[in-house]
Amino acid sequence: MKLVSIPLTLLVALVATLSLNSCSSQLKAKETHIIHRFDYGKTAYISPEGKATAPPKAPRRVKKMIEAANSLTDKPYVYGGGHRSFHDHGYDCSGATSFVLNAGGKLDKPLVSQNFFDYGKKGYGDWVTVYVRKGHVFLVIAGLRFDTGGTWNSTGPRWKPQRRGAKGYYVRHPRGL
Repeated sequence: MKLVSIPLTLLVALVATLSLNSCSSQLKAKETHIIHRFDYGKTAYISPEGKATAPPKAPRRVKKMIEAANSLTDKPYVYGGGHRSFHDHGYDCSGATSFVLNAGGKLDKPLVSQNFFDYGKKGYGDWVTVYVRKGHVFLVIAGLRFDTGGTWNSTGPRWKPQRRGAKGYYVRHPRGL
């Protein structure tokens, strides 16, 4: 049997490439359910009209994201909405998430849900967390969930204070938030 000699630099490059594509670049959501717990001064709250108000000490980018999300709360759910352009007549999960992140200066072009597995940094953010699984993505901004799924006040991009299962979701966040 003849042994094949592989240069050390090639071996190191191969191991580094394989590690970049591993599941270690993802972090599963810790909680089994996402539950909104209002904490004055730290979390956003939702008005009876379905609009969110940012905590006074939230960073300017977070306030811009909340303002952008508020602008979508009357829009309908449209499959593929927000994919070609940030501005559309309706939005799906990834279109709405893209729109909000763009308003905060944290995304340059719309993404489909699958692309959010590679967005930003892995783990929970201090102010913004992206929850992604195959086929769906949503945000938690200042402790309040912005999502197209669920039943509260119809489907479409809405603030959702109700509990939602987190099984199968991975967490990512924009750098610095």
